[in-house]
Amino acid sequence: MLRILIFLFCFFAGTAFTSNPGASTPPTLQLALLKYSGGGDWYNDVNSLKNLSRFCNQNLRTNFNLEYATVEPGSAEIFNYPIVYATGHGNMLFSDLEARNLRAYLEGGGFLILNDDYGLDPFVRPSMKRVFPELDFVELPFSHPVYHQKFEFRNGMPKIHEHDGKPAQGFGLIWQGRLVCIYNFETDLGDGWDDVHNDPIDLRTKALQMGANIVQYVFGQ
Repeated sequence: MLRILIFLFCFFAGTAFTSNPGASTPPTLQLALLKYSGGGDWYNDVNSLKNLSRFCNQNLRTNFNLEYATVEPGSAEIFNYPIVYATGHGNMLFSDLEARNLRAYLEGGGFLILNDDYGLDPFVRPSMKRVFPELDFVELPFSHPVYHQKFEFRNGMPKIHEHDGKPAQGFGLIWQGRLVCIYNFETDLGDGWDDVHNDPIDLRTKALQMGANIVQYVFGQ
């Protein structure tokens, strides 16, 4: 399974970008939304991935399908997608099988974006501990390459949705020197991608730019 994912990931990386963004070519990439257990609203921000895919196609010359897939952490289908996105406010639970499968996906070249929609933090940390017991989330320094891709974020993760006055933070899980998961905390990038709170255009743009940076970083690792 790992070899299959690595092959697919190399194929995706080689076909992620098109030299002619105006050409009508079939999509070669698709983002996936993680359907997790526990009662949390994993389905939140329904237009986030569609809008991010469109923005990346327009600004990075990617060739994303605008319709996202929905995958479960324990499924074989998760290996078909180079980037999986998880969001929500509430509880997130992984069974032993799901934790092992998600770990295999991330070790094999997959990437996970975790979006704190204000309320996810107490649940996502122990859940990811089941996936990588030996790893802790580390705050990514402002000098990390993910903040310096197509778009410059010299002060790290942008603040999108103001909830309780705390600064935005970007955390990561680093496995064998490779960033396999990025966790945006106290900012809610997905809110800006989806515009569920009618965010100002400059904040929505910053959210999409940061999302595009993550996508570009993933394919450049």
